[in-house]
Amino acid sequence: MDLKHLPGHLARRFHQISTTLFDVEMSRVGLVLTPVQFAALVALRDRPDVDQATLAATIAYDRTTIGGVIDRLAEKGMVERNADPSDRRCKRLKLAPAGRDALAIAEPLVARSQQELVSSLSATEQEQLLGLMQKVVDALGDKSRTSRSH
Repeated sequence: MDLKHLPGHLARRFHQISTTLFDVEMSRVGLVLTPVQFAALVALRDRPDVDQATLAATIAYDRTTIGGVIDRLAEKGMVERNADPSDRRCKRLKLAPAGRDALAIAEPLVARSQQELVSSLSATEQEQLLGLMQKVVDALGDKSRTSRSH
């Protein structure tokens, strides 16, 4: 069996490369942020005052481990947690000013790392790759541990 012909192996390698490029860009400016933390910040910017479960579903992340992501972002002062007035057990999340500042720095860096990730492809090939990846996610996203794909 040739690993170069296994989509799962190639997807894992693609993810490794993507994460490395992301980390290189963040380290250049001294920003300590993971790809999942970045996704959480973007989601909170776009959907303020969501609960953790909704955030997890929005970024297709495991509900049981999103708490740790939020804990680390809150420790960095990037996310605020507030009790839901109608359900004190539920915490509503919103982007703190430090989170907005981090996003302002990170977004152009992430764009650069994502462009580098597909730089060996023509513009048409880049569109095809994204389209095919989205097609697989749309078809099989419910098979992952996250139950929802976005």
